[in-house]
Amino acid sequence: MEADLSGFNIDAPRWDQCTFLGRVKHFFNITDPRTVLVPERELDWAKVMVEKSRMGVVPPGTQVEQLLYAKKLYDSAFHPDTGEKMNVIGRMSFQVPGGMIITGFMLQFYRTMPAVIFWQWVNQSFNALVNYTNRNAASPTSGRQMAISYITATTTAVATAVGMNMLTKRAPPLVGRWVPFAAVAAANCVNIPMMRQQELIQGICVKDRNNNEIGHSRRAAAVGITQVVISRITMAAPGMILLPVIMERLEKLHFMKKVKVLHAPLQVLLSGCFLIFMVPVACGLFPQKCELSVSYLEPELQDTIKAKYGELIPYIYFNKGL
Repeated sequence: MEADLSGFNIDAPRWDQCTFLGRVKHFFNITDPRTVLVPERELDWAKVMVEKSRMGVVPPGTQVEQLLYAKKLYDSAFHPDTGEKMNVIGRMSFQVPGGMIITGFMLQFYRTMPAVIFWQWVNQSFNALVNYTNRNAASPTSGRQMAISYITATTTAVATAVGMNMLTKRAPPLVGRWVPFAAVAAANCVNIPMMRQQELIQGICVKDRNNNEIGHSRRAAAVGITQVVISRITMAAPGMILLPVIMERLEKLHFMKKVKVLHAPLQVLLSGCFLIFMVPVACGLFPQKCELSVSYLEPELQDTIKAKYGELIPYIYFNKGL
């Protein structure tokens, strides 16, 4: 028997996005690192199925499970604003394989200055691409702005790492192992706002409950970007804070001293274990579709909304990005 798809809404979330647990389940689904290996033709199939489902013209015999799988692939690989396929490295589903390698090597090679500079540069290059890929695409960013953002964030990360390395030379070894996290946190506070500065300058597109555009708000942009910064730092924190403690103890063991060549691969593997859980948890801290009271917006935008809609629109909504 064919499944009844008459009441199926492919854009309706499978889990309640008003709860933290519901958001975590949602992001566990779409940040699944296995989706990175899905062939391009299968991703294109997923987009076609999602679009057909929206129009109510799915092929006969299509099952709900097929549509849910298509939606999973679509959400993992296509931008929520533009519907365009995102580059593989910039997708949130690539955070585990990409982040585990970079984080593992940052935590392993923190003792020499060239290594610190190189891995901070690699990390910020990766972050810049992720930030650009997951921005709110309604606010275009020029090549010049991206270049300035990239250089500023990379400089901040390297300067923080180098400066703290020099300050902690006489500190306990564990303190030195925490320097990469301090650099990453500082750079995130610069990289994300700089990469998305156009949203802060021109405002982010805000909509009503029915997805109708009603204006642009700089305050909404500031809220969204702040939430993304908090999420990214939270994503990195457990692995970069706890893993050095774990490695500090493991490296004192007799058998670990004999296999120093395996220290770096072990840190990469353990970083991946942390990120598998922390990517969806951090992404789920705040709803991707933010709700904001009209009273919080700029006075001129409040006046425009009240003049056009009266008190019919108490809240506005926008995509904060990831």
